[in-house]
Amino acid sequence: MSLVDACAGARATATRAAFTNASMPGVNGGSATVNDAFTPIRGRGVARTVFFAPKRHHNRIRTNPNAAAISGYNSEPWSEYDAKHASRSRWPQERNHNLAAKNLRALLAAPGIIQTPCAHDALSAALIERAGFNAGFMSGFCVSAARLAMPDAGLISYGEMEDVGRHICEAVSPGFPFIGDADDGYGNAMNAKRTVRGYARAGFAGILMEDQVAPKACGHTRNRRVIPRSDAVARIKAACDERDEGGGGDVVIFARSDARSAESLEEALWRAAAFADVGADALFIDALRSREEMERFCKIAPSVPKMANMLEGGGSTPICTPKELEEMGFKVVAYPLSLLATTARAMERTLREIRDDGYPDESSMPTFEELKRIVGFPEYYVDEARYDTTHKAHVPNIPPPMNR
Repeated sequence: MSLVDACAGARATATRAAFTNASMPGVNGGSATVNDAFTPIRGRGVARTVFFAPKRHHNRIRTNPNAAAISGYNSEPWSEYDAKHASRSRWPQERNHNLAAKNLRALLAAPGIIQTPCAHDALSAALIERAGFNAGFMSGFCVSAARLAMPDAGLISYGEMEDVGRHICEAVSPGFPFIGDADDGYGNAMNAKRTVRGYARAGFAGILMEDQVAPKACGHTRNRRVIPRSDAVARIKAACDERDEGGGGDVVIFARSDARSAESLEEALWRAAAFADVGADALFIDALRSREEMERFCKIAPSVPKMANMLEGGGSTPICTPKELEEMGFKVVAYPLSLLATTARAMERTLREIRDDGYPDESSMPTFEELKRIVGFPEYYVDEARYDTTHKAHVPNIPPPMNR
């Protein structure tokens, strides 16, 4: 089944059955199977399940739980108040149209692998587009470093990330797809829904959400822990529900698991399959340690696109060419540190030159005219002349704008 079919509502069933014998330590004093995570639980006299296969309801925020969505689902009748208010949608019938998400879905359905360098601000995002890439990625590591000069350790907030993301999406052409790092969703399942809504309204085509505890830890670093299986899947299901029902409009859900580092490869594979079951559009397991592990990951939920992360400078995952990744089964590849790392190194070198020599080496710098082109002065001057009321606007010898 193609991604287009999946977007139309026919979700592929992941190969979670392959993991039915995987153990889940720490439950009932011993271990529990995958099937245990799907058994009904009871509270307040109402039988309910932890999570289940999604249904798409584009124009309604809720459906009546009395409907037998799952075999064996027994629910108490709604009160008069609940029956009256649950039929109301929180959102207008007409949802926002997200052209960037539409374009990203088209890229995911088309042949070839999608290379996504990572941006940390509006300028780096604009440069990614001008360099000829078809999509970009906003890295939490890079935004935390550039905006706060602090490590990616759960210190940056949802509001700060959403603000940078809005500037990034405004800096590129309308419809150019950017995927936003949303860390752990900044809370529980309800926080995850708000995060998806905000990222979609900011203009993101996609959103990456992980299963770590708070405060999160950066990928390929120590002290990573993940939330329980049921909570992890509920978080992704909430994100998918917001994608389908919320007023922010469509957004591509990239579900990430850090369980490879926190627990085991088998646990990470189980979670990836479960995320696909509840509607994730793409999957990512962080810090896979060999090509064999990468190939095993790509066999999970074969119809759901997989993302790889080529951590520059030394990480757990082997560095592969785009062709090699595509042959393994990956559809998206991110380059998380390239722009931030080269920028930081260039600034350090230039600052040493100013300190030691009194002036920087201009051979490694763009000219002032080149820099003006990079930040968009030619386009600004042309547009400014349209509104000159003195008819004396003079914009001589403007070089052609940068490719945008």
